[in-house]
Amino acid sequence: MGSLAGKIAWVTGAGTGIGLAGAQALATEGAHVVLSGRRLEVLDAQAAAIKAKGGSAQTLALDVNDAAAVAEAARTLLAAHGRIDILVNSAGLNNPKRSFKDQTIEGWREVLGINLDGTFNTIHAVLPSMRERRDGLIINVASWAGKFDSKMTGAAYNASKHAVVSLSATLNMEECGNGIRACALCPAEVATPIMDRRPVPPSPEERARMLQPEDLGRTIAFVATMPPTVCINEIIISPTWNRIFLGTV
Repeated sequence: MGSLAGKIAWVTGAGTGIGLAGAQALATEGAHVVLSGRRLEVLDAQAAAIKAKGGSAQTLALDVNDAAAVAEAARTLLAAHGRIDILVNSAGLNNPKRSFKDQTIEGWREVLGINLDGTFNTIHAVLPSMRERRDGLIINVASWAGKFDSKMTGAAYNASKHAVVSLSATLNMEECGNGIRACALCPAEVATPIMDRRPVPPSPEERARMLQPEDLGRTIAFVATMPPTVCINEIIISPTWNRIFLGTV
């Protein structure tokens, strides 16, 4: 039996990439995972795969930018399970038009709406129950771009991820007395489907040398399996072959 047996973990952006890898790793540790995202058919397939390996999973289709829908989803999960022990905010995106000369208002709002507002919405929905139990872990997938400004990722993504890092720190400042912990996970390049939205998508050879989703899954499980007396405030993680350092991006 894993160290997270009996825990309920809600993972957004769980259909692919970091969110899926996190859900898989948490399920391996024994948690019951709730996979959320906008494509129910993708979520259902991934939940079935987790259950086929002996894990416990369910799906809940959700657009995290819809605050009312997020609040209703949290109420549904709390009614069914009585608790949400772990929240992993992995829903995120960027768009190809990233520079100020190309950025549209609609594109800006889409990125900020998912990356920042979506993260706030889920946190806002679960915090009251975590406060009541005086226990809870929130892992926010930010980015290397949330710590170090990058021309490549653009204004909207940089702004949203810097804000997620600050939001996570503020959570720890305000909620540590209530037994609530937050971690901002700040990875550099990860070979996930978001790479396809780059103005110049990386080659298969370049992606093979990046961080892989399972690397971040292991990292999420590491944070989640620490004792409740331990708060890992931030993790900055990059591939050894770091194209940012090499100056090739």
